[in-house]
Amino acid sequence: MADEKIITIPLSKIAAELAEKHEMSKKAMGELLGAFVDTTVKNLKKGNKVRVTGLGIFQVRKRPARMGRNPATGEAIKIKASKKVAFRAAKELKESI
Repeated sequence: MADEKIITIPLSKIAAELAEKHEMSKKAMGELLGAFVDTTVKNLKKGNKVRVTGLGIFQVRKRPARMGRNPATGEAIKIKASKKVAFRAAKELKESI
């Protein structure tokens, strides 16, 4: 697995593929996907879950404050509370991979 190179595909490439498949301009498809991302972020900020059928569910999870250790010195440090975006893959996605 160390020999495999993992390719990162940007949103612009996905937009180009979808534009060709659906006979739309790349610009229009790029704007559509950009609006999708913006709407998703807006809903996550509000605390809503976002379900993309066939892909999964995005949601914001709260991480409480906790005690940790500085690995260099071993000193105990306080890690403040934070929020993180979590993704739970849909059953269809899990089965297809």
